[in-house]
Amino acid sequence: MTQEIALIRGDGIGPEICPSVIQILNAAEIDVKWFELEAGLAAFEKTGEAISNDVIDKLADYKVALKGPTTTPVGKGHRSINVQIRKKLDLYVNVRPCRTIKGVDTRFKNVDLIVVRENIEDTYGGVEYKQTDDLSIGLRISTRSGALRAHRFAFEMAQKHGRKRVTCVHKANIMKLTDGQWLQAFRDVSKDYPEIEADDIIVDNLCMQLVTRPQNFDVLVLPNLFGDIVSDLCAGLVGGLGVASGANIGDKVAIFEAVHGSAPDIAGQGISNPTALLSSAITMLRHINLPHKADLVQKGMNYALGRQQVCTADLGGCGDTESFTKAVIEGLKE
Repeated sequence: MTQEIALIRGDGIGPEICPSVIQILNAAEIDVKWFELEAGLAAFEKTGEAISNDVIDKLADYKVALKGPTTTPVGKGHRSINVQIRKKLDLYVNVRPCRTIKGVDTRFKNVDLIVVRENIEDTYGGVEYKQTDDLSIGLRISTRSGALRAHRFAFEMAQKHGRKRVTCVHKANIMKLTDGQWLQAFRDVSKDYPEIEADDIIVDNLCMQLVTRPQNFDVLVLPNLFGDIVSDLCAGLVGGLGVASGANIGDKVAIFEAVHGSAPDIAGQGISNPTALLSSAITMLRHINLPHKADLVQKGMNYALGRQQVCTADLGGCGDTESFTKAVIEGLKE
């Protein structure tokens, strides 16, 4: 059966790594009909809109999308495309698997954890204003309903994938109302999943433990800002953002993306690393119930990552996008 999937190539290296992933999926004989949509800095420069309502509507219609990195100006310019997509499509959790990858040299071995980040609320509402020349204020928004559905997603995912433990991350010792509400919602939801161990940890203690013994954690569920920071920390444990996959998921729509930046400094040179986007595509295949194809592509990716000469420079290799892509496809046949 043909899978209909939206594709946003994005900015910078996005138009280079997307064809690589598509080529690999085609080689794995995955029947996909791609519907290309335009969003990002290039779209903003062309139309004045980084992402149009028409593109949002089409993403809702297709329900599944693969997205390359998009550029967000710092301190000025258009709002983050990712934040707009999440809010408009109610993609209320961001899921970041962090697993040790064979062939990628890291300080830690046997890391296998999942970060579930609430994706809509917290400081990412962008509600801020300047009261005086000296004072700027930003609001931190927290609802019990938003916390409940994020926690329930984490427990449901743990149950589906055979995970044994979910840990709630918070700063309720200081932010007693917002994070207190987050923690209480977690405790309430955990009662419905007695077979899964439920505990909690203060965010600064978590960060210390992650860089000393990350193997102790299974599923982490965090508010938006903490989740943004900790998910990148966890990516560093397994090789960095260049190998990290990500998914923004709601009840009706799921968008799978490379979580690294658009790297405009190396765009067009053919040296970009497609691993993160390919990892996200593997997660996407599992989401659309193609686990055997996901395993096949994972095998091909592991084959390529185990051959340093074909890997890109950020992975310590001397290869390029093309050599890595060819090696993955070769690995499909091994």
